[in-house]
Amino acid sequence: MRRQTNRRGFHEHGFEDLHLKLNDLQEKAQGLENQYLFKGNIPAYPRPEFHVSHLKHDTKQAGLRGIKRDNGFRNPGTDGLLWWSLVVGPDEIKSAEKRLLETTYPDRTEEQVQSQRSFLGKFATSQAFSETSRLGSYCFTFSLEEMLKAYSDQFCSGAQPVMRVLKTILYKQEVVYAVLVHSPDNQEQFSGHPLLPDDPNSVCTYKDGCFTWKSEAMCETHTYTLVVRHDEKLMEAEKVTSFPQFYVWDNVAIALHVDKQVLQFDADRLRENLRFCSRAQPAIIRPWEFDSFEEAEKVVKELWPDYPSPLERA
Repeated sequence: MRRQTNRRGFHEHGFEDLHLKLNDLQEKAQGLENQYLFKGNIPAYPRPEFHVSHLKHDTKQAGLRGIKRDNGFRNPGTDGLLWWSLVVGPDEIKSAEKRLLETTYPDRTEEQVQSQRSFLGKFATSQAFSETSRLGSYCFTFSLEEMLKAYSDQFCSGAQPVMRVLKTILYKQEVVYAVLVHSPDNQEQFSGHPLLPDDPNSVCTYKDGCFTWKSEAMCETHTYTLVVRHDEKLMEAEKVTSFPQFYVWDNVAIALHVDKQVLQFDADRLRENLRFCSRAQPAIIRPWEFDSFEEAEKVVKELWPDYPSPLERA
């Protein structure tokens, strides 16, 4: 375990070369003063498997201007890594719910299927599922297929990128499972990190253009408890009668190794994949570093004056 302060000034504990499930993380983090990780009164909640095919990169106005200037994305710090997040929206939640029910009850009758009401969305309350942003008003979203194709062409001479387990990062209330993506030319540099496993029990795996994320803590704010009715082969979200409980929440981050280079895209393609994001509560950057929608419209029109469509909200 390594304690450090990241470039945004936040304290973090890094567990290198590991993607630790919650029980293992609690064991490894013994001795740390963390008021959320070790709470024991958390209502029951589901741990579904999300299949994710899109990535997003949030930034503030200065970052947006740099991306337009460079026609792409560069590492803003000193670690050579360009960070992206998984896009887990309503469609991914719906398919994860169906998968969870079919896996738990493979022999449901048609009547039981029809009796099942949607419930998983009520647990998807953490920032991992939000369309708001903690990092700025501008969000670029790319399909994983397009992102890896661009990275392969520009950094891997057309070869498949290599994926490795970078680390588990523990913040005050957030757990990040970081995946490293690098060129085969850098095998020696990154050989100390284990390859991303193909084990279905792992927190995060990659297969056929899709990341599979088995969320360990999807709620953050627990206002519902999971009720499992095995006799009826049903799952329900039941409102808790006490005060909502706050807990850690997890997410997956993808770190592309770009060193001092730029991962480039066509200028119109960048604009096509750009949306405005409202500010999350709480945010990581300061409130005045976010733009209003009206200001964002002006900035984007200035940078892409000939683009025909107006800026959309995420």
